[in-house]
This record gives sequence, C-alpha cells and structure tokens, in this order.
Amino acid sequence: MILFKYILRNHFFPFLFGVITLMGIFLLQFLMKFADRLVGKGLPTIVIVKLVTYNLAWMLVLVVPMAVLISTLMAFGNMAQNNEIAIMKSAGMSLFRMMIPPFLGGIILAIFLIWFNNNVYPNANHAARMIMYDISRKKPTVSLVEGVISNEIPGYSILAEKIDPKTNVMKNLKIFDRRDYNKSVVITAKKGRIYFSKDKTKMILDLYNGEIHETSFNKKNVYRKVEFSRHRIALPSDQFTFKQTSDLQRGDRELGAPAMVKIVDSLKLKKAGQIKALDKKIASIIGVSLKNKTGVKTRYSSSHSKMDRRRILSTVTDKLNVARSRLRSDLTRIEATRRSINKYKVEIHKKYALPFACIVFVLIGVPLGTMLRKGGFGVAAGVSLFFFLVYWAFLIGGEKLADRDLLSPFWGIWSANIVLGILGLYLTRISAKERIEIDFSFVKKFFKKEDPVV
Repeated sequence: MILFKYILRNHFFPFLFGVITLMGIFLLQFLMKFADRLVGKGLPTIVIVKLVTYNLAWMLVLVVPMAVLISTLMAFGNMAQNNEIAIMKSAGMSLFRMMIPPFLGGIILAIFLIWFNNNVYPNANHAARMIMYDISRKKPTVSLVEGVISNEIPGYSILAEKIDPKTNVMKNLKIFDRRDYNKSVVITAKKGRIYFSKDKTKMILDLYNGEIHETSFNKKNVYRKVEFSRHRIALPSDQFTFKQTSDLQRGDRELGAPAMVKIVDSLKLKKAGQIKALDKKIASIIGVSLKNKTGVKTRYSSSHSKMDRRRILSTVTDKLNVARSRLRSDLTRIEATRRSINKYKVEIHKKYALPFACIVFVLIGVPLGTMLRKGGFGVAAGVSLFFFLVYWAFLIGGEKLADRDLLSPFWGIWSANIVLGILGLYLTRISAKERIEIDFSFVKKFFKKEDPVV
C-alpha cells in the first residue's frame, strides 16, 4: 500500500504540471486566433473573460488524457532512472502490480471526464455560442479587421481602412463582388455603416459617396462606372453570425449523450418513414408507367396518327422526368437524415472514447517510461507528442470517414483507442518479461562537435 501511494505521488505533480502547461498552450492558441476579433471592439472585459472561461471546457477535455500520458512517462521514467523499478521487481513486485495505481487513477479520470462531457462541456459550449451570437448581433464589425481583406461573406471581399467598433462606421471602403466569374465588380466608398436587418437574416451595408466599377471578361471593350451619393447592399449574414433559431437550438456539441441518443432514435424513425414513403411512391410510379406503356401500345395499333403517338410519348416522358426529380428529392432527404444520424452517433462515441484514452495512455506510458529511463519533461513531451499525433490522426480521420458513411461511427472513433490499446498491451507484456531500454544515443552523431580550427 505504501508503494502504491509512492507511485501515485510520483504521478501527481507531473500530471498537474502537464495540465497547466497544456492548458496554457491551448489558451494561448485560442487568444492568438480570436484576440484581433475581440480586443479593441468596444466589448466589456467581463464578456471577454466569460467567453474565454467557457472555452476552457473543450480544452480540458483534450488536455487531461494528454497529461495522463506525460505524467505516466515522467513518473515511471524517473523511477527507472533511479533504479527504483529494478528494486521493486527484486522485492517481488511485478510491473503489472506497479501499474495498478496509475490504472485506477486513469479509470477515475475517465469517469470524471464522462460526467464532464455529458454535463459541463455541453452547457459551456452553448453558453460560449450564446455570447458569440450576442456579440455578433450587437457588433457586426467584430469579424472585420482594419486594413485586412475579409472573405467571410460568400461572394464578397471587404477591405476597410478605418473601423469604429462602437458605431459600426467604416471609412475608405473597397468591396469586391466575386459572385459572377464573368464580371469584375469593385465598389468604393468614402464611408459606410454596417448593421443587421430586423429579422437578422441579412447584413445591410449602407455606402456613401462612392463609385461602382464593372468590367466584363467576355466583352473586353465594355466598362461601366457609376457614381453614387448613397448605395445599399444586402449581404448574407450566415458567416458573420450564427443562424437565429427559436432560443438558439443546441447543436451536437452542446448536448449530452442521453439527449443525443433520443435524437438519434427520432431520426431513425423519421428515416424509416421516409424510406417507406419512397417505396410507396416507387411502386405507384412503376404501376402508372406500366399502365401508360400498355395504353400507348394499344393506341399505337389503333386509330391514332404518328403525331398523336409522339405527343403521347412526350407526355409519358415528361411525367417520368417529374417522377425522377421527386424521387431524387426524396433520396436527398433520406441522405441528409442519414448524415445527421451519423453526426450525432460520432459525438456520442466521442463522449466516451476521449475519456477512455486516459486508460489507454496509461498502458502506453508505463512500459515506455521503464524503457526510456528518462524522467525529464522534455523527453516525456517529445514521446507524448508522437502518440498524440497518431491518436488525433486516427480520431479526425475516423470522424470524417464516419460522417461520409465510409466507416461506422464506432470504428471511426474507437479505432485510435483500439490500436494504441493493443500496442500498449504488447509493450507492457514484453517490458514485464524482460528489461528493455530505448537508447537515443544515435541522435548524438547528428550533433557532433567539430574540433576548433587552430
């Protein structure tokens, strides 16, 4: 029992250090990405603090499994370096028994993350989205940066030299209309004001004292110039703000697993109804087509002229084309429902797969730590980075394949845990049977010191 406490104590501070360090890296990345869109826009400090705080939830979900691997490598690497592993083995304690404390710790962390993923994480994501929606609604210029071309609105590029975040007034504007590839349209204005329409579906851009320059690539000799004192453009607002729904309905990452399971069940019933309706429609179309064919055949051999027969064939063909369009529309709806089911299933599995990584990384970290015999943070971070990249490559690739229905959501999300888990069991088995060391001395030959020239 004393040895178990000693092993856990060796894990605690490296784990805490890993969590703080990795959280700092993720937080710095987040601030670098969003600082120019939030700071200096006239937003209250408390709003920015709340937004950053709510985004800490998704960072914690990613950081904890990573910190488990780092702490396990550091703890067992340090004990192996001090020959404590060898002493424990000589005292009759196998490597499997040494793994019990970190293994139980990984299980506890996995249970905590499952609870966190289903209760705290969805609410934090929803709160962050609510804040961003409110910011975008009140500050439509939040997505624009002075002197930088913004391509967030499909079909338009906007460049403003000066932006007043409090009044949403912009000066010395240039707008490039890219909707028609056969034309080049450039709009300039000395001043402009941007705001949302009452229903929040459009972004209105009022321009003052400017010009519209239009050229056609097909007609090179044609050039049009229009001067205006005031001009109004209605832009799509989808990319500047979130779609407004009744009380901002929650997305897949803003729900817990139980709620998403209910949604999946309802979508399955919806899909079954769509398939049943499609089958009936196909049967009806086939029946009508056969009747029409029979009728046309009879009329061919009767009194109708050649022109009448062509008219009948044309009518039947038109009906079949209409039926084909309707069937394609139904198939598109079924495909959309299927994709929605896969999307929710992927998120459900992620709620449990990421916490389970805490256990998998213990299986990886214990044998590797004993083989490396290095307890420094640099070695642990370097080795951990490799396994993180492998894990995220499996996870992201599996998620994409599952969304496209090329792989089941289970295998798409759990493949990383399965592959690394099998590797961890293999490394643990060979490390428990014999003493194996990983030597990095071969790296030194790439950094040979040259003798000074006399």
